Amino acid sequence: MNRRVIACIAATLMFSVPAMALAEAPHPHKHWNHEHPRRAEVNHRLNNQNQRIRAERKSGQISGAQAHQMHKEDHQIRHEERAMAAQNGGHVTKQEQRTLNQQENGVSQQIGR
Repeated sequence: MNRRVIACIAATLMFSVPAMALAEAPHPHKHWNHEHPRRAEVNHRLNNQNQRIRAERKSGQISGAQAHQMHKEDHQIRHEERAMAAQNGGHVTKQEQRTLNQQENGVSQQIGR
């Protein structure tokens, strides 16, 4: 009878301890603030540029290679925005927003040519 009790306790602990650890572990994106106004503005511009690139590619104003390069640059900007936000508790600073906007301006000018 003692072995059954010990086995039951061991099984309970084996399944409950990992579950408790997961419940207490902080979520990696807990402080990821997608709706922060500066992040939202940067991401809105990136989405708008993506649509402009697709429209110009579809109309034949730019080649597939040009569209690919512009999408690649936008992807790098988005990656940089996420990295900046990860370092700042889910938001970007005003200076980081200016930097990202300058980069977006460069891609925007390429689209309009």
